[in-house]
Amino acid sequence: MARNDPYRNFRFRVEIDGITQAGFNECSFGDTSTEPVEYREGTDPTHPRKLSGQTKYGNVTLKWGITDSTELYDWYSAIVDKGAQDNRKNLAITLVDEQGSDKSRWELQECWVTKYDPTDFNAKGNDVAIETLEIVTENYKRVQ
Repeated sequence: MARNDPYRNFRFRVEIDGITQAGFNECSFGDTSTEPVEYREGTDPTHPRKLSGQTKYGNVTLKWGITDSTELYDWYSAIVDKGAQDNRKNLAITLVDEQGSDKSRWELQECWVTKYDPTDFNAKGNDVAIETLEIVTENYKRVQ
């Protein structure tokens, strides 16, 4: 019987509408949860029923080493200047196996940047300069 090993988390691709940015070194999903709503009828004397309420999607955080590209910063800057309404984008995050085949894919809709964190500098260090974006999404689905 063939063994199905889990995929490793270090090979992934991020696609953002109209932005070609390579080399993300980290992509993390925030917690997503559906709130329970308690409801009690007169015929339920001992305990309330629990119904599903609103689903809240956690933010996605992207980290990458600084290059000459300013496309992601420009997206954030457009939101600061003009608001998120006309600057929303769709994202796709794809997990890739060791052979380079796409294995899992999450699609995120109506995304916009809520936080930009430039790198810290340290003359004593030799680390790669890392920028961070925190992205809000209204919905995401695992489609593969």
